[in-house]
Amino acid sequence: MAGVTDRPFRVLCRRLGAGLAVAEMAHSDPKLRDTEKSRTRRNHLGEPGPIAVQLAGSNPQLLAEAALWNIGEGAEIIDINMGCPAKKVCGASAGSALLRDEPLVARILETVVSAVGSTHPAVPVTLKFRTGYSRSTRNALNIARIAEASGIAAIALHGRTREDHYEGSAEYDTIAAVKQAVRIPVFANGDVTTPDKARAVLQHTRADGLFIGRAAQGNPWIFREIADALRGNTPVPPSSSEVRAVLLEHIDALHILYGDQRGVRVARKHIQWYCEGREGAAEFWRRICTVGDAREQRLAVSEFVAI
Repeated sequence: MAGVTDRPFRVLCRRLGAGLAVAEMAHSDPKLRDTEKSRTRRNHLGEPGPIAVQLAGSNPQLLAEAALWNIGEGAEIIDINMGCPAKKVCGASAGSALLRDEPLVARILETVVSAVGSTHPAVPVTLKFRTGYSRSTRNALNIARIAEASGIAAIALHGRTREDHYEGSAEYDTIAAVKQAVRIPVFANGDVTTPDKARAVLQHTRADGLFIGRAAQGNPWIFREIADALRGNTPVPPSSSEVRAVLLEHIDALHILYGDQRGVRVARKHIQWYCEGREGAAEFWRRICTVGDAREQRLAVSEFVAI
């Protein structure tokens, strides 16, 4: 969810029912900390806690040092990414590429947990991963056991291999098997798109909770609706006026965080997600892609969503 779960999006999701919103993946390489992108990604000003920072990399010592540095910057949870399937990330032997090397996985987790635990024992270290690097080398059970033995506090498992990217269906049977194999909390991730699906996935996997990514794009209300359903209440979809108000608030926050010029570009994908399925959305999307002014973008969205 890099490029999506920035501070404005996280704040919205938390306000609309998410129990936790993990920051965008940050590289452990200290040489990349002072880039504009990195500085923006670690901006947590006014964000409700706990502040969860996700780290990517393949060097155990650099990951441990990055964990401690981010804790010094306000992180209250350190999450290690071994799930990203992106070519750029896997090409650097990070993300889900790490699943090919179980001894390295163990060294990374042990090193980070030891470093954090010795100086900040109240800060949990968690792990996000996939069911394997490829369909022929699924090793989620091994990785989960390594994580537990290394002192990882909780794991989130996306029910696909790296080879699958986001195709096919999530492997809920694998998540269920992992839940049975370890005693630490297990969060199920993948294809949770509705309150009914959320209930079904929790029932099938017996997971301790859910991680939701793509289904929240343009629909941050999904957290509120799922929470209502799990409490036994009937989920209430947002009204048209609420959708309009939240979208405009989201756009305004993006313009403030990134500045008008970059904020307009970043907002485009969110606008597309919010407006998908509306009458005239395709034509509106083509139009909005030509708008380069923040005020004009906001006005166009305000007029379109009011239809």
